[in-house]
Amino acid sequence: MVKIEAIIKPYKLEDVQKALLDIGVQGMTVSEVKGFGRQKGHTEMYRGAEYTVDFVPKLQISLVVPETIMEETLAGIQKAAYTGKIGDGKIFVYRIDNVVRIRTGETGRNAL
Repeated sequence: MVKIEAIIKPYKLEDVQKALLDIGVQGMTVSEVKGFGRQKGHTEMYRGAEYTVDFVPKLQISLVVPETIMEETLAGIQKAAYTGKIGDGKIFVYRIDNVVRIRTGETGRNAL
Protein backbone atom coordinates (compact mmCIF):
# COMPACT_ATOMS: atom_id res chain seq x y z
CA MET A 1 0.00 0.00 0.00
CA VAL A 2 1.05 3.60 -0.54
CA LYS A 3 -0.03 6.89 0.96
CA ILE A 4 -0.39 9.68 -1.57
CA GLU A 5 -0.41 13.32 -0.50
CA ALA A 6 -1.18 15.91 -3.14
CA ILE A 7 -1.02 19.68 -2.75
CA ILE A 8 -3.38 21.28 -5.28
CA LYS A 9 -5.13 24.53 -6.11
CA PRO A 10 -8.46 24.72 -4.23
CA TYR A 11 -10.63 25.10 -7.34
CA LYS A 12 -9.26 21.82 -8.76
CA LEU A 13 -10.69 19.70 -5.92
CA GLU A 14 -13.85 18.60 -7.74
CA ASP A 15 -11.86 17.58 -10.83
CA VAL A 16 -9.42 15.56 -8.71
CA GLN A 17 -12.23 13.95 -6.71
CA LYS A 18 -14.02 12.88 -9.90
CA ALA A 19 -10.80 11.43 -11.32
CA LEU A 20 -10.19 9.44 -8.13
CA LEU A 21 -13.76 8.11 -8.03
CA ASP A 22 -13.43 7.03 -11.68
CA ILE A 23 -10.30 5.04 -10.76
CA GLY A 24 -12.08 3.38 -7.84
CA VAL A 25 -10.43 5.16 -4.92
CA GLN A 26 -12.76 4.68 -1.96
CA GLY A 27 -11.84 7.61 0.24
CA MET A 28 -9.62 10.60 0.86
CA THR A 29 -9.01 13.31 3.41
CA VAL A 30 -8.86 16.98 2.41
CA SER A 31 -7.19 19.69 4.50
CA GLU A 32 -6.90 23.41 3.89
CA VAL A 33 -3.24 24.41 4.00
CA LYS A 34 -1.08 27.42 3.16
CA GLY A 35 2.41 27.44 1.77
CA PHE A 36 4.77 28.65 -0.89
CA GLY A 37 7.14 27.15 -3.38
CA ARG A 38 8.49 28.71 -6.52
CA GLN A 39 5.38 30.91 -6.50
CA LYS A 40 6.73 32.77 -3.45
CA GLY A 41 3.40 34.43 -2.75
CA HIS A 42 2.02 37.44 -4.57
CA THR A 43 1.15 41.12 -4.14
CA GLU A 44 -2.43 42.34 -3.66
CA MET A 45 -4.15 45.68 -3.12
CA TYR A 46 -6.50 46.38 -0.20
CA ARG A 47 -8.09 49.82 0.21
CA GLY A 48 -5.37 51.38 -1.89
CA ALA A 49 -2.51 49.80 0.03
CA GLU A 50 -0.29 47.17 -1.53
CA TYR A 51 0.67 44.17 0.59
CA THR A 52 2.40 40.83 0.04
CA VAL A 53 0.70 37.50 0.62
CA ASP A 54 3.58 35.19 1.58
CA PHE A 55 1.57 31.98 1.90
CA VAL A 56 -0.78 30.85 -0.85
CA PRO A 57 -3.95 28.90 0.10
CA LYS A 58 -3.90 25.30 -1.15
CA LEU A 59 -5.61 21.99 -0.42
CA GLN A 60 -3.80 18.86 0.74
CA ILE A 61 -5.39 15.57 -0.28
CA SER A 62 -4.32 12.41 1.56
CA LEU A 63 -5.27 8.89 0.51
CA VAL A 64 -4.01 5.33 0.84
CA VAL A 65 -4.32 2.97 -2.12
CA PRO A 66 -3.05 -0.48 -3.07
CA GLU A 67 0.21 -0.39 -5.03
CA THR A 68 -1.63 -1.96 -7.96
CA ILE A 69 -3.46 1.32 -8.67
CA MET A 70 -0.71 3.72 -7.56
CA GLU A 71 0.45 4.75 -11.04
CA GLU A 72 -3.11 5.21 -12.28
CA THR A 73 -3.94 7.27 -9.19
CA LEU A 74 -0.88 9.49 -9.62
CA ALA A 75 -1.66 10.04 -13.30
CA GLY A 76 -5.31 10.83 -12.49
CA ILE A 77 -4.40 13.42 -9.87
CA GLN A 78 -1.76 15.00 -12.10
CA LYS A 79 -4.10 15.26 -15.09
CA ALA A 80 -7.04 16.60 -13.04
CA ALA A 81 -4.97 19.16 -11.09
CA TYR A 82 -3.00 20.44 -14.08
CA THR A 83 -3.42 24.05 -15.23
CA GLY A 84 0.00 24.57 -16.79
CA LYS A 85 0.68 27.55 -14.55
CA ILE A 86 3.10 27.91 -11.67
CA GLY A 87 1.66 26.66 -8.39
CA ASP A 88 -0.16 23.58 -9.74
CA GLY A 89 1.18 21.66 -6.75
CA LYS A 90 3.08 18.49 -5.90
CA ILE A 91 2.38 14.83 -5.21
CA PHE A 92 4.25 12.83 -2.55
CA VAL A 93 4.21 9.04 -2.21
CA TYR A 94 5.00 7.08 0.98
CA ARG A 95 5.09 3.33 1.60
CA ILE A 96 2.54 2.08 4.16
CA ASP A 97 3.19 -1.07 6.20
CA ASN A 98 -0.27 -1.56 7.65
CA VAL A 99 -3.73 -0.05 8.09
CA VAL A 100 -6.27 -0.83 10.83
CA ARG A 101 -9.97 -0.04 10.57
CA ILE A 102 -10.84 1.02 14.12
CA ARG A 103 -14.50 -0.04 14.06
CA THR A 104 -14.00 -3.62 12.79
CA GLY A 105 -10.38 -4.37 13.51
CA GLU A 106 -9.76 -5.23 9.86
CA THR A 107 -6.13 -4.81 8.80
CA GLY A 108 -4.13 -4.37 5.62
CA ARG A 109 -5.84 -3.94 2.29
CA ASN A 110 -9.19 -5.02 3.78
CA ALA A 111 -9.12 -1.94 6.00
CA LEU A 112 -9.01 0.45 3.05
